[in-house]
Amino acid sequence: MKPELIARYDQRVPRYTSYPTAPHFKPDVTAETYASWLAELAPVRPVSLYLHVPFCAELCLYCGCNTAVTRSYKAVAAYVECLEREIDLVARHLPGRMAVSHIHWGGGTPTILSPDDLQRISRHLGNAFRILPEAEIAVEIDPRTITPEHVTALAASGLNRASLGVQDFDPKVQETIRRVQSFEQTAQVASWLRQAGVSGLNLDLMYGLPYQSVESVKRSVDLALKLDPDRIALFGYAHVPWMKRHQALLPEASLPDSVARVEQREAATEAFIRAGYVQIGLDHFAQPEDPMAVRQKDGRLHRNFQGYTTDEATALIGFGTSAIGSLPQGYIQNAPTTVAYREAVQKGQFPVVRGVALSDDDRLRRTIIERLMCDFSVDLNEVASDFQSTADGFRPEIDAIDELARDGLVNRKGLVLTIPDEGRALVRNVCAVFDRYLESGAQRHSHAL
Repeated sequence: MKPELIARYDQRVPRYTSYPTAPHFKPDVTAETYASWLAELAPVRPVSLYLHVPFCAELCLYCGCNTAVTRSYKAVAAYVECLEREIDLVARHLPGRMAVSHIHWGGGTPTILSPDDLQRISRHLGNAFRILPEAEIAVEIDPRTITPEHVTALAASGLNRASLGVQDFDPKVQETIRRVQSFEQTAQVASWLRQAGVSGLNLDLMYGLPYQSVESVKRSVDLALKLDPDRIALFGYAHVPWMKRHQALLPEASLPDSVARVEQREAATEAFIRAGYVQIGLDHFAQPEDPMAVRQKDGRLHRNFQGYTTDEATALIGFGTSAIGSLPQGYIQNAPTTVAYREAVQKGQFPVVRGVALSDDDRLRRTIIERLMCDFSVDLNEVASDFQSTADGFRPEIDAIDELARDGLVNRKGLVLTIPDEGRALVRNVCAVFDRYLESGAQRHSHAL
């Protein structure tokens, strides 16, 4: 990518895991709103579940997640009880015992829970919901802390996909970001999972970290490939110390600039493609036979708060501190602190603090943005027609698209937009053209590159 394009377009834009994005959620979506939305769900449609565990054994300095360090299991055990209460509260407001097609454990570090408590929550979910036999059950894992007992418990609970956090294998980078994790540790956990019958293995890598270089990123990619993962996520480090104060402890002078970040991303991408992986959307890779690659090829890939997904459910119910739920009517978010979350749940109340009710225009623009993020192409007339509307109102957006087209970020043929390979890294900039909320929340987002 040309340096002048990097300089021009490395703006603050959302990752578009939702639209409207989280900075635009408002407190007028309340616990009462959520209760009514749950009751209105179609009982015959499967739902997805997300469980957030906001604890870690130690804090990685790059982290942008909602988590806290805990040295005592007492707080974790108390949190398990709160999750059970929230699960029961949600179940009471649903129109029946809903089928579940996806379950995702995120954090934090979900495997900070003991093996017994992981199985306890899984059983509780099974009592409250009807987990489909083909459901994808996924968990995010820190290879530094998981044990064989955790793996056994998770496998017994139906786990079939695991995401191993790696970020980078370079010792200097690891020491700087306070995440020292050997390749051998990671390989051992991958072996445990496969021996336990967990068929799906994801690896999370990052670029743009302190002291990373093109060569060090390539070395990390080479090691990651030795583990033969089904999927790989390649995220750009988002440096937002005004939001995550611990990031200020990183040596800012050691962070690569925008040009270097692009070079790292391109080098990793080339290596994965050479190894036979299919590039999925903006920042994922999958083996050609993986369901994610198949869905992308068929135009059926989706995007939610966990990133790219094969999940077809129209309702994602979030449990835990700061968890976000996505329902046909809109989005809700739980209290961002565990104290506030616990207080609400212990009173038998939904811990919802904000959200947004979707308008018809929101749904239309959300679909346009999702198709651009997933397919790198969208027919504005076709999408508008699906919403019993027309694309006539997109004249200002088309003018902005034509400006981006002059720089090669997008091609336009009538009202069909296509992102060329050379514009793929800046797809979020194209999406931002259709974002009516962006200007008021721009400072909450990371740079495009």
